[in-house]
Amino acid sequence: METDTQSVTEPSARADLPGETAVTSSAGADDADPPTVRTSPTDETRAPERADGPTATERAEQADRAGRKAVTGKGRGGMFASLSIRNYRYYFAGQVVSNSGTWMQRVAQDWLVLSLTGSAFAVGITTAMQFLPMLLFGLFGGVITDRFGKRRLLMATQSMMGGLAGILAVLTLTGVVQVWHVYLMAFLTGLVTVVDNPTRQTFVSEMVGVRQLRNAVSLNSANFQTARMIGPALAGAVIAAVGSGWAFAINAASFAAVILGLSLMRTSELHPGPRARREPGQLREGLRYVSSHPELIWPIVLVGFIGTFGFNFPTVLSGFAYSVFHVGAGKYGLLNTAMAIGSVTGALLAARRSRVRLRLLVGAAVAFGLLETATAWAPEYWVFAAMLTVVGLLGLTFNTSANSTVQLAVEPAMRGRVMSLYMMVFTGGTPIGGPIVGWVTEHYGPRIGLTACGLVSAAAAATVAVMLARVGGLRLSVAVRRAQRQRQRGFVALVPSPRAAAELERRVAQDAEREEQQARLTAGL
Repeated sequence: METDTQSVTEPSARADLPGETAVTSSAGADDADPPTVRTSPTDETRAPERADGPTATERAEQADRAGRKAVTGKGRGGMFASLSIRNYRYYFAGQVVSNSGTWMQRVAQDWLVLSLTGSAFAVGITTAMQFLPMLLFGLFGGVITDRFGKRRLLMATQSMMGGLAGILAVLTLTGVVQVWHVYLMAFLTGLVTVVDNPTRQTFVSEMVGVRQLRNAVSLNSANFQTARMIGPALAGAVIAAVGSGWAFAINAASFAAVILGLSLMRTSELHPGPRARREPGQLREGLRYVSSHPELIWPIVLVGFIGTFGFNFPTVLSGFAYSVFHVGAGKYGLLNTAMAIGSVTGALLAARRSRVRLRLLVGAAVAFGLLETATAWAPEYWVFAAMLTVVGLLGLTFNTSANSTVQLAVEPAMRGRVMSLYMMVFTGGTPIGGPIVGWVTEHYGPRIGLTACGLVSAAAAATVAVMLARVGGLRLSVAVRRAQRQRQRGFVALVPSPRAAAELERRVAQDAEREEQQARLTAGL
């Protein structure tokens, strides 16, 4: 069975991480092939000609290029390149249905709790119950993900979440539902999500390989954000027509689409990574792995700050609609739609990029925080809505860049544990950030609340940028002369320090020497 060989920058060769290094990937065929470091753009073109035809690696790359041409008509990939892969098409189609059902349940669940209690605080408790398991047990989900086959694990978690939605539907339709039932179902769903989330994140690379991982992550985000627009609208119509119970029932049925897609996949075309053995200390091993890799720990720290504070829009948007712009539920819904449109646009634009740069990740985070701060002081409703669209675009650009950067930089055997930490800090911060932002909004107003969210995000991004620059041995260069601006492609840029530049030259010389030795060996053969 073919597997993927990941191409990432080694810890000893990361001097230019924040500035120029792009996290890339290459498809491989042999299980024994180790991770490689691509040091020259001409490495692929210098392989000696053989009379016995192309290797399995070359055949995989040729098939990948042919698939991209079939979808986009171009040889360099395109916006929907991952959909040329059969297994991913089944997965994507199932997620369209299931994500819409999930958003229906979120709206119906909040409405049901509000109807039962009349308390907005109770709605907040429901949200906290669903996200609390990720905060408490998120890291253990990654250990489970690394031990078992991801396709079968997903079939199990999706079946359990469908069953929980079905139980809530029965309780609601029979008229016996109480608020503690909703709390319990939300908590149990959160427990299943502890395993389901990292499994879904890491299974993407098994379906498409690391060459198309960046594109597939972006398409998944577009899928989710599209469902974010469709699901709540469907939920409103269903609740108004037949009640919340049927919205839960539709969500329960929607999981069948994912399970069917997983069942129809060709397992021979998957790219499974090595499974971790069952042994003590795996959780600590994952944490040590992340802490020893700056290109992992700092993006995850940034994701934690922005996930906890920057993405707290549900807490503040209702305040803007009610107390700042004095609009009703219809225009409040339009604010969420505006953000979703920007998010879908950002995800589709990200799908066109073939490389992941840490400077794009940090730059998008800084821009997101600054624009979020500026949006808080928009003078009119329609200006506010328009600015939210751009905020949504930048937020998804950051989100997809962070997800791809972390997945491509981690060893396959560690991917489940690393992504569980990623999802824990991203979604698990909601029970912490939500009450803090809510308290600030309630006491000082929505404008101050959103300003605080933006300033925390921008400050965190700037701090991470400084730390990555220090790790990479970079310094800030301001170009005064025209020739210098042309050389560094901008007025301000991060460039290697003299020590880092000398180390880079040494590595380039070593690479050239190795290539020359390989050429001599080939000529001798």
